[in-house]
Amino acid sequence: MSAIPATRTPVTVRSDAAAARPDLLHRVVLALFIGIPFAALVAAVPVAWGWGLSWADASIAAVMYLITGHGITIGYHRLFTHRSFRAATPVRIALAVAGSMALQGRVTRWVADHRKHHRFSDRPGDPHSPWRYGKSVSGLARGMLYAHIGWIIDSVHADEQEYAPDLLADSGIVRADRLYPAWAAASVLLPPLAGGLITMSWQGAVTAFFWATIVRIGLFHHVTWSINSVCHVAGRKPFRSRDQAGNVWWLSLLSNGESWHNTHHADPTCARHGATRGQVDTSARIIWALEKLGWAWDVRWPEASRLAARRAP
Repeated sequence: MSAIPATRTPVTVRSDAAAARPDLLHRVVLALFIGIPFAALVAAVPVAWGWGLSWADASIAAVMYLITGHGITIGYHRLFTHRSFRAATPVRIALAVAGSMALQGRVTRWVADHRKHHRFSDRPGDPHSPWRYGKSVSGLARGMLYAHIGWIIDSVHADEQEYAPDLLADSGIVRADRLYPAWAAASVLLPPLAGGLITMSWQGAVTAFFWATIVRIGLFHHVTWSINSVCHVAGRKPFRSRDQAGNVWWLSLLSNGESWHNTHHADPTCARHGATRGQVDTSARIIWALEKLGWAWDVRWPEASRLAARRAP
């Protein structure tokens, strides 16, 4: 195996006396980090309803969120990164395109970063661990911000040749990567086009652009980044894993089932992250439907024996 590529910002975990501070302070930092932006978005909806937000805007935003979001969770993550199932070529390409329209980067780069994350999860080498600056309150605040978005700004990306050689050898995926600017443009322009045609007005195009392009892309970005930050600090840990990944139930619907993160890190190649009764996982439901249609196969579903072996004491 080739050497791990060096990064400009190595992960360091400090020994800090402040790490012994009460867990309540960690919870306060986490609540502020999550709550303020989400409260602002929730407050904006009733204020805008009727003059800056309509049923057409909400419907277009919801459809685009579901298509592009599942392109990431089913395609980028469960299919291309972890190979938790196999799929027909049209399905693979459709998922690559849908994921590209989420505007989180090319599929090959996304997969390389995520595979590196799993190799070094919450240890030196992890591209986005929230514990990189230690367990003090100030260290956690810095780490949360870095895990959420700072690592992207810092351009710390994994070597695609090392971490995603299988995708670089896939001509369909390489072609989808090359056309990434076109998929990004479609993601930005389709909502206002639909809004304008539905309402037959420029105002409909403008409001659809705001809600179904800007807000939709921004919301799903933050949901995805919250898996890196929030789900490695908060949540229950019913299964044994070598990191701090937790199951965060209240994020499961918006994340299409990705926030059952402890379960995922305990069994990364499993196609269903919400592996126990009552855990919402829309991504797994769609994979199940693809399997029933014959468009997906070799699906790695949860097994009782495997879950029991990974159950935490």
